Amino acid sequence: MNHSQHFRTVLANGLTIVSEEIKSVRSVSVGVWIKSGSRNESREINGAAHFLEHMLFKGTEKRSALEIARSLESVGGYLNAYTSKEHTCYYAEILNEQLPRAVDVLSDIICHSTFPAKEMEKEREVILDEIDSVEDMPDELVQEIFMEKLYPNHSLGLPILGTKETVSNLARQQLWQVYRETYTTGNIVIAAAGNLSHEHLVAMCEKKFILPENQSPAPVPAPEKIGAGEYTSYRPINQAHICLGTTALSYSDTRKYDLLLLNTLLGVGMGSRLFQNIREKHGLAYSIYSFLDFFRDNGLLAIYLGTERKKLSKAMKLLEKEIYRIHQKAVSKEELNRVKAQVKGNLLLGLEITARRMSRLAKMEIYLNEFQEIDQIIAQINRVNRESLIEISRSIFETKDLLQVMLVPA
Repeated sequence: MNHSQHFRTVLANGLTIVSEEIKSVRSVSVGVWIKSGSRNESREINGAAHFLEHMLFKGTEKRSALEIARSLESVGGYLNAYTSKEHTCYYAEILNEQLPRAVDVLSDIICHSTFPAKEMEKEREVILDEIDSVEDMPDELVQEIFMEKLYPNHSLGLPILGTKETVSNLARQQLWQVYRETYTTGNIVIAAAGNLSHEHLVAMCEKKFILPENQSPAPVPAPEKIGAGEYTSYRPINQAHICLGTTALSYSDTRKYDLLLLNTLLGVGMGSRLFQNIREKHGLAYSIYSFLDFFRDNGLLAIYLGTERKKLSKAMKLLEKEIYRIHQKAVSKEELNRVKAQVKGNLLLGLEITARRMSRLAKMEIYLNEFQEIDQIIAQINRVNRESLIEISRSIFETKDLLQVMLVPA
């Protein structure tokens, strides 16, 4: 899959189309990326971007909800969408000969949705159930509360799904307004990867994606205040769930790869320090891992831990010891090489999947305004050394007060 070519076209109406032609595969992944998500919402309309994403599947001028659902499934393809903090993505995975059908369906839901009022009430109930299901999953809930406390009084702290109160009160007119403001040519990137012709894709998109030509909405300023300290909530649950961390780097920060390696070393996979020491060696947690999130102007690094209440204090002591150790003592050359191989392996294996390539293309366009070849990324991973790892770890764990959120059995 190495033989690929990358293309970028900006249409006269402001729509950006990026693609990667890979002739050795039979499939194509194509996505429509709206550069707005829950971060662009006020507290009053929190959940609107996600509600809107659901509504676009509920009927257009020429297709019913059922016809949309079956449009690509009937030819062995796949159609889905998701909303995140900073974007909403509608994507299709299909055999290459079905690309015109995929573009037709995606452009239909993006440009010609009718927001049927009856469907909106049904979908409202579906989303309220979705919010309830997060309440029933303490591992997800603790991370949601962590975000809320990390970004107090900022839209990054708002839940993507919204709250029961906001979703219950969202009116069709409010969704329509969000749609009108954010589904515009200047705020959309169309990305595709697989066995396709860029020229053909551009011609189809030019014809099908007829949208208002507004610019992107003004970017939401970076959070001024970052949450820290300890927050504990007692719940009717069996295990204790902890999320510990703080803000880190933005998507475009050049030290991103140091952070990626630090995160992998700390808590990605069964070979990581946290898994080996806290779960394998001491048997103190069933689930423990670290994770990263990169945003436009900041990001975060956090650790999740689920354990029995009686093991909690011992597990937390060990966790603090691991965080401290990572920037007090340089990693060995062997460990550094192992982690580099893990990160590079994951990256290269991901490139076997056209959907991953499509997503990578879109994010580079949205966050970096440029395309980075895989060799450039591998060179940046190889450049990370023992000193730069200590440096990035200190800049996160020593200079900032950590935020700790705990859900414990009542």
